[in-house]
Amino acid sequence: MSTSYSENSSVRRVQVIADYQFGKGLGIALFPESCEFTYSTTGRIRQVILAGTRLATVRAEDGRLTLSIECAARLQQALHPPSYRVGVSPDVAEFVAAGKNAFAKHVVAADPMIRSGDEVLVVTGEDTLLATGTAMLAGAEMLAFNYGVAVKVRQGRSL
Repeated sequence: MSTSYSENSSVRRVQVIADYQFGKGLGIALFPESCEFTYSTTGRIRQVILAGTRLATVRAEDGRLTLSIECAARLQQALHPPSYRVGVSPDVAEFVAAGKNAFAKHVVAADPMIRSGDEVLVVTGEDTLLATGTAMLAGAEMLAFNYGVAVKVRQGRSL
């Protein structure tokens, strides 16, 4: 399929999106030059693939990235805690790792810079990656509320 831009510019495009979404310099850490892409019928980037594994999907509605658990692990390595992290209590770690949503009453720590709709990492107190998903509440709200979904988990990581 022919696109209006080269593979090199596709890599650069997702790197710029990652820089915008997660912070300057993280695009290169998440998406090396060897990434491959799948495109929509209109020629837009849909998925970013590295060595046969999907790293991320570009959401059609807003152009932001949704991360696979593999890409979440890359982001965790590139960011210092507590950036984009939501810590949950140990008694629910197994459930969250299995792909269940993280509820506000189980949140023990959260990056205060998280906004509703952000892509976040769900971790244990020891910063072990459990899952990745979308924040349904802001970081401060996750700690203040005792009810409701804090993170809608997209993909868990087996412990």
